[in-house]
Amino acid sequence: MRSYLAVIGECLVDVVHTETSPPMAHVGGSPLNVAVGLARLDHPVVFAGRRGNDDYGRMIARSLRSAGITSLLGPDSRATSVAAATLDPTGQPSYEFELDWTLPDPAQLEERFSAQPGRRAHLHTGSIASMLEPGASTVKAVLQEARGTATVSYDPNYRPTIIPNREQARRQAEEFIALSDVVQASVDDLEQLYPERTHVETMHAWLELGPSLITVTRGGSGATALAASGSAEQPVFGVEVADTVGAGDSFMAATLSSLSERGLLGAENRAALRSITLEEMQDVLRVSAQAAALTSSRFGAQPPSAAELAAALETTQP
Repeated sequence: MRSYLAVIGECLVDVVHTETSPPMAHVGGSPLNVAVGLARLDHPVVFAGRRGNDDYGRMIARSLRSAGITSLLGPDSRATSVAAATLDPTGQPSYEFELDWTLPDPAQLEERFSAQPGRRAHLHTGSIASMLEPGASTVKAVLQEARGTATVSYDPNYRPTIIPNREQARRQAEEFIALSDVVQASVDDLEQLYPERTHVETMHAWLELGPSLITVTRGGSGATALAASGSAEQPVFGVEVADTVGAGDSFMAATLSSLSERGLLGAENRAALRSITLEEMQDVLRVSAQAAALTSSRFGAQPPSAAELAAALETTQP
């Protein structure tokens, strides 16, 4: 039976401001970026995220269609969410948000997922979708139901401007981590959520909550992964950075793609994922870091295609 990868989370429009150019509008939202990254890596993708029946919502709909992504939800009467992103001279964004994160109830969403052709092998979420109510509670319920047949991944992508209460954000993140098989975070996420300990200490603490694989991106310092078999490290690939928008999401998409190719996604493969080897982790990190580097080399969240990623990996053999 054909299987697909699913993503549930926010879709929005990033209005990007820089010191040298007029504002530019781009379709974004971390979960949507992951969905696009998976589709560009040739995976069938179903995406569940709300958008309005307005110009920005239609921009998102066109983006979903052009990527070949099946949208689980149609537009509603509320405004599409917007993130105003300001890039500093190094290309690092800071955000201000106008958000609406409401969803149908979990049973309705599950009915729509069940109506899709094929089998849902994996479900990814994170970012605003897992923190902002009322939608966050719905997402959590959907993940709890999905675990019976699918593996689950999560990226907190923590935004203190949205959830300023660190203790609340920690509790929420840890509830999602406990439901997940694969967890990715940036070192910035970890430093903001747990300033009292190192990112390595946090990775070990998270692994004890139940996931099989934890990955952490560290910007120019590379990435690391932790599983029951041990830890692996990956340096960055040298590129001329245009900006870093969507780089972490490309890393996440490439991680899931690599795990899928190794037969490690789907609830029936959960034991195999828990036994992932150091060699497998190293290979996954290398692919993911290359995908992130390609995205960083161009403006906006533009993840690589499968052909682009394969070609880049071919020229950078270890």
